[in-house]
Amino acid sequence: MSRYPKYATTVIGAYSVPDWYEALDRLVAVGQLSMASMTDAQFRASQAAILDQEIAGIDVVTGGEMHRRTHNRHSPPNAMLNYFWQKIPAFQGSTRPKPITLHDPNVFHPAATCRSRIGENIDLGLADEFRMVSACTRKPVKITMSGPHILAKVAYDEYYNDLTAMMTDIAKLLRYNFELLVAEGCKFIQIDEPLFTMSEEDEVGAAVDAINMAIEGIASDTHVSMHICQGNYAVGKEYDAQIGHRYFDTGRYKADLVCKIDCASYMVEYDMAPQYKDFLGDRQLGVGAVDVQDPKPETGETIVQRIRACPWLPAEQTVITSSCGFNHLPRRTAFEKMKAMVEAKRILGG
Repeated sequence: MSRYPKYATTVIGAYSVPDWYEALDRLVAVGQLSMASMTDAQFRASQAAILDQEIAGIDVVTGGEMHRRTHNRHSPPNAMLNYFWQKIPAFQGSTRPKPITLHDPNVFHPAATCRSRIGENIDLGLADEFRMVSACTRKPVKITMSGPHILAKVAYDEYYNDLTAMMTDIAKLLRYNFELLVAEGCKFIQIDEPLFTMSEEDEVGAAVDAINMAIEGIASDTHVSMHICQGNYAVGKEYDAQIGHRYFDTGRYKADLVCKIDCASYMVEYDMAPQYKDFLGDRQLGVGAVDVQDPKPETGETIVQRIRACPWLPAEQTVITSSCGFNHLPRRTAFEKMKAMVEAKRILGG
């Protein structure tokens, strides 16, 4: 697979969600605004997210995942889960609350129910997203996709009764969509999995096999990255959880298993980067030196310090990124954090 240039900068995926998203969502719900108007607002927010990344100087951009949600609550359409479940006919009926973290039993996700076999040839909209974002920028574009583990584990399963079998079919579906992306010319794909630390060893091993199945045979000039995090939640009455807590950060951190995924790079929180010292090999490591759970922007020097805390990591294997998405942060904060990433790259000589 292809590689990022040394100290390349990229965001994880989601960008700052405007407060007015939720107001528009309520207007849609009561029939005072059409969904077409909401879709137009999402597109304009995507354009703004792309422009912010360009102005900040980010090397590989995303569309901010702005079109995947109508608000920033932990409920449908959630950008990582429900947005994709709703596209898969096997997931049917209304969602039901499902606890998602051992840290707090009151934190739950409205989970879909799988009631039939998951088809392999369903278009999840990734290629459309790539075309839309690419039309708005001359920068290289990265498309993000939730992995088979989170899509299967959070859902209710009334068909397979076997998590591994469900992940296998999701992997086949992802491979189909990744093939569509590559055919459109996409060179950067990212898979997101936040639940590895809290899961059992054999379960994560099966997830690794499923991810490898999903990316097997991808063109050698395509860069596939694996984003591993412990959860990212925001504080306030408009959100469901609390900033400063990694709600999935319980159990053994499994860098040894993560590094069995045959991708080009791993994107991780900066304080988890040392876990990869003995397992990284010649893969690249995206050091999430920008902490999205800190409401204050870092300086470029702070980011450099966090990266240099891994003296064993060669420059040519280092990518500069954030610990997770910027969706719950104010736009100005997210923008300043990106500018600091670019400043860190300059200091490091990238």
